[in-house]
Amino acid sequence: MEQLSYYRAKLAYETDSADLYGDLAKGEPIVVVDGRAASAYAHEHIPDAISLPHREISPETTASFDRSKTYVCYCDGIGCNASTHTALKLLQLGFQVRELIGGLDWWKRDGYPTHRSEGGVAVGIRCGCN
Repeated sequence: MEQLSYYRAKLAYETDSADLYGDLAKGEPIVVVDGRAASAYAHEHIPDAISLPHREISPETTASFDRSKTYVCYCDGIGCNASTHTALKLLQLGFQVRELIGGLDWWKRDGYPTHRSEGGVAVGIRCGCN
């Protein structure tokens, strides 16, 4: 039973890009949240994601958020922990959250679209997670 509880909890706390893409296509009540620095979001992000750098999360910056929705948090990927910071802070404020496994990196590896700034260069763009 312990292992069963672990895997159920893991799926309740995390999602992958295929499941997120499918849930968005079905119109599930999800808000995708980019927890990286605003400059990283401006360079490239998941379509329709909102920019909410984890360092700026507070009761004031989330006052207008719909608490009936699930907030799926992401960052650059495995080398970044901004999604974890974002999920933790939103959870502490009473929101339903999940973390996107692999972040933007795996979203792109799985072939899903992104919005990029015109002429943006990937080299040297930092996530701003630390």
